[in-house]
Amino acid sequence: MNIFIPLLLGVLIGYLLRRKNKKVNVDLPMSAALLLLIFFMGVEAGKVKINALWLFTSSIIFAALTIVGSVGVALLLGGRR
Repeated sequence: MNIFIPLLLGVLIGYLLRRKNKKVNVDLPMSAALLLLIFFMGVEAGKVKINALWLFTSSIIFAALTIVGSVGVALLLGGRR
C-alpha cells in the first residue's frame, strides 16, 4: 500500500479543518492506531526466527563498547580535573 496517499489525504483534511476553525480531537484515534501498529509490528517480529543467544551476546558487547568509547571520548575532549 502506498503510504503517501493516506498521508496527503490527512494533510488535506487537516488543512481544510484548520481553515474552517474547527477543532477536532484526534488523541483517541491516534492512540488506537499507534497501539494497533505496535501490535502488528510485534506479530511480524514474532514470525522471524533468530538465534537469541547470539543476538543477546552481540548486543551486550556492542553496548559495552559504546559505553567505553563514549567515556574515552569524554575523557579526551573534556580533560581530567
